[in-house]
This record gives sequence, C-alpha cells and structure tokens, in this order.
Amino acid sequence: MKIKSILLSFTLLLLGGTLFYACKKDTTTANTTTPVPSVYKKIYGASDIYVEGDYVVIKVEGRPDHKSPYYQGTSWSSTLYEAYNGTNASWSQNPNKIASQNYTYKIPLNPTKASNHAATGLGSFGVSLNGVAFYNQYAGPSQPLTTEINSFDQYGGHPDQSYCYHYHVEPTYLTGKKGKDALLGFLLDGFPVYGPLENGSTLVSADLDAYHGHTGVTADYPSGIYHYHVTADAPYINGSGYYGTAGTATK
Repeated sequence: MKIKSILLSFTLLLLGGTLFYACKKDTTTANTTTPVPSVYKKIYGASDIYVEGDYVVIKVEGRPDHKSPYYQGTSWSSTLYEAYNGTNASWSQNPNKIASQNYTYKIPLNPTKASNHAATGLGSFGVSLNGVAFYNQYAGPSQPLTTEINSFDQYGGHPDQSYCYHYHVEPTYLTGKKGKDALLGFLLDGFPVYGPLENGSTLVSADLDAYHGHTGVTADYPSGIYHYHVTADAPYINGSGYYGTAGTATK
C-alpha cells in the first residue's frame, strides 16, 4: 500500500507539472503578426512584402514593367524592347542591358528624423512602386550626372554595369500612369517619395529643404509626414542625405 501511495503521488506530481508546462507554453509562445501598412501595398512590383520586427521587408526583381531600349538582346526583348523615342537629341544608349536583381529592402516601419543625417551611397537608396531601384544624384563618387543623363531612356532610367536598371530622376512611366502628384516609392529611411506636383503647383528644388523634402499632408498620410519630391532640377530625388535613419538594400 505504501508503494502504491508513493507511485500515485509521483504520477499526480508529473501530471501537474505537465499541465503547468502546457499552460505556460500556451501563454509565452503566443505570437501575433504585424500587418503590412496599406500604403506599402501600392508597391505593385514587389514579389513579397512583410513586417519583420521594426522593419518593412520588400522583395523585388528590380526590372521595369515598361518598355525600354535596354531590353534589347534579353529574354524579354520580344515584348518589352522599344527603341528610344524620347526628346533628348543627345541620347546615347549605354552598353548595358536589363537583368533581374532580386533586391531585399529593409526599411523602418515607423520612420523618424535622424539626429545625424547620413549621406546616401552609390547603388540603390530606395525602391519605386514598380520595384525599380532609386539611385542618388551622382554618376560616381561626387560625380554629377552631366554626361550620364544622356543615356536615360524615354522613361528616365538606365542599367548600370551590374545590369541593374534604376532611376536617378523622375520615373516618367510612373508619373504618367499614377499622376504627377502620386506616391512613387520610398527611400531607405522609410520616408515616401512623391512626384513634382503638389497642390496644383510644380515644385523645384528651391521649394524643398536640404534633403529635398518637407513635412505636410499627403493623400496617403492625411495626418502629415515628412516626404521627398522628385524635381526636374538637381538633385532630382534627394539632397544632402537621408532625412531619417536608413535601413538596408541587399541582393
């Protein structure tokens, strides 16, 4: 009887411990998925968008959905090649072609003004709605776009030596499709980029701050937010660095 009593007590102890662990496990491993803010769903060129911690993760192939002379000689040429038909009399096609890039952007979910405004680097410093990379106002380290701008196709972009198609200036395909005042994408600091038109007026760089933006209400942010604008004059998309703290762009 004594042995049976000991065994019963031991069984009850194990059962109680198991139930306690099960209850504890249920409460500590519960997880909720942070939804992607609806504004990011406007990035129609993304293959995937999700929230990871304090960042929005955006995955893109980086190829434009519009036609371009830079599709010549690629596997997409039969449907996407188009000879240059823009207005630049000095246009000259560079030797590069368009290829998929498979970029992963991680940008702050809740962007804030940086205490130290870092300079933008070469390569992608933002992503447009169609998944094409934004590049800054330089052809190389502190080199203006004076000559390189003549290789921009009829939609304002071109590929670099790694075959990454990108925009340094207004993506005219997007502003033509969405409107001159529309959201065009985001820089790596999480702040949005808009077209050159605001409240019926076409902006120039002199209308904006040192980072090529200002704070105000937009259609996507009715409570107001800092935002960049593309302009026809340099520095085109961004000025003296990021307004906020930048995330990353990897491929």
